[in-house]
Amino acid sequence: MKRFLLGAALCAAAFASRADAVDTLREFVRDVKSGRAAFTQTVTSPDGKKTKTSSGRFEFLRPDRFRFVYTRPFEQTIVGDGRKVWMHDPDLNQVSSRSMDRALGATPAALLAGGSLERDFDLAALPVRDGLQWAEARPKARDGPFQSVKVGFRGKELAAVEIVDSFGQRSRLDFSQMQPNPAFAPDAFRFVPPAGAELIEQ
Repeated sequence: MKRFLLGAALCAAAFASRADAVDTLREFVRDVKSGRAAFTQTVTSPDGKKTKTSSGRFEFLRPDRFRFVYTRPFEQTIVGDGRKVWMHDPDLNQVSSRSMDRALGATPAALLAGGSLERDFDLAALPVRDGLQWAEARPKARDGPFQSVKVGFRGKELAAVEIVDSFGQRSRLDFSQMQPNPAFAPDAFRFVPPAGAELIEQ
């Protein structure tokens, strides 16, 4: 009987923690209107044999404004200004842009910086892993570029995002130095292509 009660208690605790992960994701989208953090991104091939690691900084301001600045191993900047998403590759001296609707959709950037969580994603709680509580967000549009996005929290703090794309490639972003709700200047997410850069409109 004691073992049964202990097992039941553990199951109840596990269920509660899993339910909390979805609630935490909802609270994050509702209450954290801006943020900045350092990140390390690890991309793993579908067969699990090849990995690539990069790092940089991430900032966002709801709705639909964000900036990924990759600093290692190569520089690259991705900016969403609310109307367009810009990608700047300094090595190629090239800037590409496309409309926010076409570029964002049900993507990880939309999950973190957008404002349409319940409209674009089906949510489910997952077991605790790596000391984090996880919630899964599956895009409702099944023909998009991503199969699933898993969001990990340490308490109420965003700690990691795992992405599986339509080809089975996995990407994980681990966040550190997270600052919720910092103040940004009105033009903080404005992007101006550098002089002389090749501009490609998509």
